[in-house]
Amino acid sequence: MTSIMVVLIVGIVVVLAAVYISWRAGRLDRLHIRLELAGESLSAALMRRRAVALELAGSRLLDPATSLVLAASAHEARMAGPDERERAESDLSRTLRAVVDQERFGEKLAESPGGQALLEELEAAVAKVVYSRRFYNNAVGVTRTAQRRWLARVLRLAGHTEYPQFFEIDDNPPEAMATE
Repeated sequence: MTSIMVVLIVGIVVVLAAVYISWRAGRLDRLHIRLELAGESLSAALMRRRAVALELAGSRLLDPATSLVLAASAHEARMAGPDERERAESDLSRTLRAVVDQERFGEKLAESPGGQALLEELEAAVAKVVYSRRFYNNAVGVTRTAQRRWLARVLRLAGHTEYPQFFEIDDNPPEAMATE
């Protein structure tokens, strides 16, 4: 009778351990999906910001030199490879700050036909990058914490996925667009 009881207890412990391990693996999988979606959202936000910057540069609402610098910065960010992406996006942020924070920039743009709408679109695109990057970096932090847990490391619950990296850029909005 006691040997049956021991087998039953061992069986219950094994089942509970399997359920817990399965739950941890499922959580890690959901975190990786969240991370992937956050990365795609960040890429879309960066692409939108580059597109609006290029639209502003080509709108003939800016002086030729400013248009050229803005277009070059947006193009460089668009063409940057994975290793240069953070630097190129930071350069675009600095260029946008230099352009938008010019004296009377908003007033001059608002006086032009379509200028106010373009300025509002740029402001929304810049804000979206800030929020998307924060959300992505938050997802990276949570996923890295889950991957570092001893059970995930010992049982290789993350499989062969790469250790996620934070996306660190200078995404401070121009002072004229600062909402915080």
